[in-house]
Amino acid sequence: MAQALDRPIPTVQALAEERGENYLTLVWRKFRKSQIAIVGGVITILLIFMAIFADFLSPSDPVIPNMQYAYTSPQHIYFISSDGQLHLRPFTFMQKQVLDPKTFLPSWQPDYTNPHPIQFFVKGYEYKILGLFPSDRHLYGVENGTVFLLGTDRFGRDLWGRICIGGRISLSLALFATFIIIVVGSTVGIVSGYYGGWTDNIIQRFIEFLQSFPALPLWMALAAIIPITWDQTLIFVTMSSIFALLGWTLLAREIRGKVLSLRESDFVLAAREMGASDTRIIFRHLLPNCLSHIIVILTLTIPQIILSESFLSFLGIGIQEPLVSWGTLMREAQSLQTLGSNPWLMWPTLFIVLAVLGFNFLGDGLRDAVDPYSL
Repeated sequence: MAQALDRPIPTVQALAEERGENYLTLVWRKFRKSQIAIVGGVITILLIFMAIFADFLSPSDPVIPNMQYAYTSPQHIYFISSDGQLHLRPFTFMQKQVLDPKTFLPSWQPDYTNPHPIQFFVKGYEYKILGLFPSDRHLYGVENGTVFLLGTDRFGRDLWGRICIGGRISLSLALFATFIIIVVGSTVGIVSGYYGGWTDNIIQRFIEFLQSFPALPLWMALAAIIPITWDQTLIFVTMSSIFALLGWTLLAREIRGKVLSLRESDFVLAAREMGASDTRIIFRHLLPNCLSHIIVILTLTIPQIILSESFLSFLGIGIQEPLVSWGTLMREAQSLQTLGSNPWLMWPTLFIVLAVLGFNFLGDGLRDAVDPYSL
């Protein structure tokens, strides 16, 4: 009985091997049973696709101002003409600016005498796919004129295109910051748990010291001192490092606890007896058994970084122009007067919500799937 109690608990991967089953197959089988996780995965893939191919999805240049279209309201897509005829090709109406006789404020109204069929894979402004391959093809557009499905901002720039480009910064910054958190947190956690003793004691005291700082005020203070004259790449890396500064400590604690339960396992003791170095044991045996937990932390940390970046950028102390993120786009809607006249400026909020929900749903599904033998 005592020997049974002293026997180390096998990992999920070891259980799968003992039963002659493939671990990844078991994870996928359980993951696909969760409909909410599938929905989160689809949302995440679509947002990443939107960010990568932002220029292809945007019918007009979202960077160059065009003041004649300032605060243009969203254009609607039609399939039925005014005479009741159904058209297989969607079309839209160009908008004209009229003056309200009561308020004397300009507004945009559809010009129903000027329909324009929407065409696909049209030529437009030039860009580079993935920054490498030049192209001028865009998913949709009109032959003569412009189409703004989500309206424009105060400089007449297409809001849909700017949301797509903003997704590049928001998602890539979150991914880069999370990558730093994963690398630093998992490495420090494994070293702390494996060596123990005074090494573990020093590392844990340092983690407690960092955790004593309130995260949000520290982020705001550090972000506020970034000079706006810095290079865009340097600002991007600095903002990512700021978000990762305190984010790795929780992961390090969790990985340390997992390594403490694994370092006396049979496979670790056998590797040590066979003369394996500490580096090989850490990266060949301990790290792979922590990967499932790291993947889950990855998907749950990304939405936190997206929210934090959006909040700081909304306050004007995060990402700055000419960089575009979802937070900087939300800054356009700070004025209630502007928001009341142009409610479509709140569209970036929807994409922030979708990103947070998508990654959270995906993370919850992975959390259950990485332990396929649980109920």
